[in-house]
Amino acid sequence: MEEKQNMNTENKNLEEADTDQEITIQEDTVKTEEVPAGEENTEEDSCHDESSTKKSKKIKKDKHEQQVEELTDKLKRNMAEFENFRKRTEKEKAAMYDVGAKKVIEKLLPVIDGFERGLLTLSEEEVKEPFAQGMDMVYKQLMQSITDLGVMPIEALNKEFNPDFHNAVMHVEDESVGANVVVEEFQKGYTYRDSVVRYSMVKVAN
Repeated sequence: MEEKQNMNTENKNLEEADTDQEITIQEDTVKTEEVPAGEENTEEDSCHDESSTKKSKKIKKDKHEQQVEELTDKLKRNMAEFENFRKRTEKEKAAMYDVGAKKVIEKLLPVIDGFERGLLTLSEEEVKEPFAQGMDMVYKQLMQSITDLGVMPIEALNKEFNPDFHNAVMHVEDESVGANVVVEEFQKGYTYRDSVVRYSMVKVAN
């Protein structure tokens, strides 16, 4: 009877041991099955990190491109400003040169007037003299020099009166010529590069 009880007890213990072993195996199986899920999360994190890295690089690249565009735009503006400054400086220099040249020409015109009046007073015999010929040569050289500089005499005689170039100091009734025509020139006028240095003093027919 005792042996039978002992056998029952042993069988019961074996069953309990088997049950515990099954539970342990099941827990191990569950743990083993959970590993891939962890690996999957790791892969997701890795993909997320890679995406974040790419996004960060793209942001940096966009910032660099923006900086390059800003610097390029600034350089273009500076170059344009410098070009405008250069043109303005050249224009101012040319204007200053023209003002200086006109002042010199204004000083020369009375000398030219003196040569012309002196040569007009010479008689036919005096014109042949060496002194008169020398004066005429100097006068012609002077006129050639101012012509090379861009100084030109204003045409007035027998031309229609033009207030942009002529200064009417006298009017006369003359039916032999048309109205508003210059019939006499008292003082020759000159232009320098299309700018009037001195107006022609003229007599105009009404």
